[in-house]
Amino acid sequence: MLNETLKLSWHIVRRNWWVYRKDFLANISPTVTDPAFMICSLGLGLGSYVSEMHDRTYLQFLAPGLAVGTAMFTAFFETSYGFYIRMTYESVFKAMLATPIGVREVILGEFIWVALKSALMVFGVSVVFLLFGQFQNPLNLLLTPVVGILVGVPIGAVGLIATCYVRNINQFQTVYSFIISPLYFFSGIFFPLTQMPEVVQLFAKVLPLYHGVVLCQSLYWNENIAAVWLVHVPVLLAYSAALLLWAYYKVLSKLQA
Repeated sequence: MLNETLKLSWHIVRRNWWVYRKDFLANISPTVTDPAFMICSLGLGLGSYVSEMHDRTYLQFLAPGLAVGTAMFTAFFETSYGFYIRMTYESVFKAMLATPIGVREVILGEFIWVALKSALMVFGVSVVFLLFGQFQNPLNLLLTPVVGILVGVPIGAVGLIATCYVRNINQFQTVYSFIISPLYFFSGIFFPLTQMPEVVQLFAKVLPLYHGVVLCQSLYWNENIAAVWLVHVPVLLAYSAALLLWAYYKVLSKLQA
């Protein structure tokens, strides 16, 4: 039974990849180039005015957070706009449900796709940053896709939940403004949280992206990797479990309606 579910879910992953690869360069270029341009403008430009940050150059501080940010944006846009378009305008899921594929396989397939895509994006951006000399130990690059999955799955669940609540595609802008933007700007990507008031620090530390940023920083800086991962991986797994369950039942009721 489980094998059959996984097999059917994999068909959905293959279908999404087939669509994605048709315009592969156009699809992947913003995800890879935006962090590269940001590392040049902020890390090299603004960084020339910042002497050091946590005993590092601003470029070194900025890189890991930007890499993790790609996982968040990839996952959210895939399960919000992408899923909504496939469900509402293209009627892809209606066609799938007329086959042996059921709602459970649709949801599982979408999450496998989001996890793999997030892993690929974080790895791709990290390869670019490796060329900028941002890894103390280049072997740690191999663990960056794991961070992409750990961040992409809970954020992808947020996107699916939002898809079930919005009444039209324009309302995703509200979700982006009040959920995704705060995640991006207050998760320790651009500045150390210790510089912020305690209430802001507490707020940031309950955000899933913060834990992904800390994981990626440990890899880029080659510091306390085992200790950091023992603390922050379980937190992200807990977020994933709770949000996946919420997303599953919301999408289940939406697709069966």
